[in-house]
Amino acid sequence: MATMTIRSTYALDLETVERLDALSKRWDVSKSEALRRAVRAAGADTHQAAQVDALGRLQAATHLTTKSAGAWARRVTSERAKHSKRVKTRG
Repeated sequence: MATMTIRSTYALDLETVERLDALSKRWDVSKSEALRRAVRAAGADTHQAAQVDALGRLQAATHLTTKSAGAWARRVTSERAKHSKRVKTRG
């Protein structure tokens, strides 16, 4: 399958062009490939930030506190230990 290419023209300031040149040299790729990688990385950062925000909203909705989270963790640890099939031995 052929890769679709769309040619575009952008006006970039001198600092951005210099950074793009530096990236393309450091990565030993074309300026187009350096720009593609930079755009992908920016998209990944945006996606990750959205996930962190969603997690924050979920935690806020549960009214989770450090104290209640600690109590939950202790309760779960205790229940797991009680129902564990492993036999604890001292070596």
